[in-house]
Amino acid sequence: MKQFFKNLFQYSHQCNQKLADIFNAEPNKTSDKAVKLFNHVLNAHQIWNNRINSTEKLFGVWEIHELKDLKSIDQKNYEQSLQILDQFELDESLNYINSKSKAFSNSVQDILFHIINHSTYHRGQIASEFKQGGLEPLVTDYIFFKR
Repeated sequence: MKQFFKNLFQYSHQCNQKLADIFNAEPNKTSDKAVKLFNHVLNAHQIWNNRINSTEKLFGVWEIHELKDLKSIDQKNYEQSLQILDQFELDESLNYINSKSKAFSNSVQDILFHIINHSTYHRGQIASEFKQGGLEPLVTDYIFFKR
């Protein structure tokens, strides 16, 4: 199962790196909403990784970063997720406080799947924004990654 999660994170990382390239190459064609959503994907990934590692979050949920920094933020998130997969058991339960100061407990597996699912969801929204702005949406289907 850990290898499956590594594949999912590699897929997500590849999609994010390609998206960052588009944001950097076409800053005048990407909407503010698309930029906000992509930053949110990266920020949320880091926040969840840090909850697993019991470290303090560095980014706000909706914080906006310089376009030139998006690829490196994604790279760090990816590397940290791979480290988590090596260091934690998937069925391990973790307690954390969410952004609204409420306490929760979830398994590492559930949190990692949430990161992937959340990213995929928002990449779909970004694709719609790209199309509306005259950009070709990036094909981010998992099966295309596996082909």
